[in-house]
Amino acid sequence: MLATIYHNPRCSKSRETLKLLETAKVSTTIVLYLTDRLQKSDLVALLNKLNMTPIQLTRRSERGFGKLKMNQEDPADDILIDAMINDPSLIERPIVVVGDKAVIGRPPENVLRLIQ
Repeated sequence: MLATIYHNPRCSKSRETLKLLETAKVSTTIVLYLTDRLQKSDLVALLNKLNMTPIQLTRRSERGFGKLKMNQEDPADDILIDAMINDPSLIERPIVVVGDKAVIGRPPENVLRLIQ
């Protein structure tokens, strides 16, 4: 089994999720999405694998979200996707992908659905 984790090493939940994958001896590719920016097509593919809308994947508590000039109650999907590409700190973390499925590792135990 091969997993990919979209990882922020400064995030405790992301570190816990990576440790859980390592403990389970799952071969893992680490994507440091804050520095290795995602392309729009990659983010759209992640949204599809997560079965989520852009607002569901957006960290609305981040300072960058408040700076966006949009309807905060019902933002347009394209605007949010572009915002997450331009400011990846807005992307909820960590995301773990196995095959055509993905989950957010909040809590880290969510990844167990993918690896068991």
